[in-house]
Amino acid sequence: MRPPFDCADPVIRERGLSAAHNAVKRGEVVVLPTDTVYGIGADAFNPAAVKRLLEAKGRGRDMPPPVLVPETRTIDGLASSIPFAVRELIDAFWPGALTIVCRAQPSLTWDLGETNGTVALRMPLHPVALELLRRTGPMAVSSANLSGRPAATVVGEAVEQLGESVRVYLDGGPSTKGAPSTIVDASDGPLRVLRVGAISEAELRAAVPAGWVELEEPAVEEPIAEAGVEGGAERSGAASG
Repeated sequence: MRPPFDCADPVIRERGLSAAHNAVKRGEVVVLPTDTVYGIGADAFNPAAVKRLLEAKGRGRDMPPPVLVPETRTIDGLASSIPFAVRELIDAFWPGALTIVCRAQPSLTWDLGETNGTVALRMPLHPVALELLRRTGPMAVSSANLSGRPAATVVGEAVEQLGESVRVYLDGGPSTKGAPSTIVDASDGPLRVLRVGAISEAELRAAVPAGWVELEEPAVEEPIAEAGVEGGAERSGAASG
């Protein structure tokens, strides 16, 4: 297995990004740093690659991965019926640690798993992740860990858990947050927090006051072991992580 590419070195970083880009285009899986935890990623539009990603984690189609995007405008090609409140959330928190579950564009020819027509989207706040996404386009990305084990916050933890199932590892240093993204469901009616992660529900509601379900009980805070880059919580039609 090739050792991780140290992205702190500009020359090695470029080699690593090129290797990761080529691997993704071949339908292989890679590990990349994000602003939350490390992620395992694959071409979102390659069903065989998404299957490899889920198999590497030990997960089934009932827990489809989220999709990371390189820029905010990408959401219009992937999601439909986007409420104004979602665009306000994007303006306030993207790039950043917020995953938004939307209705997927019905014309998309992809297979992320049992999504029931939804897709979980996020734009990460990490230069290495964004540079890779600009080269590959949208990627299916879940937390870089075996299902049920803690999400990797340094690349060595991802290597220890995922090993040879990953073609390229990009080392971006320790995760800056070490916590998963917060997940908001905007796929059916008012906005609803599915999981509180790096962004609190109070922060979300302060930035976007309107469009939420009535606040009854605090959203569940999940351990990082079952959280991940974007997932771990069940959502309407798709579970991510």
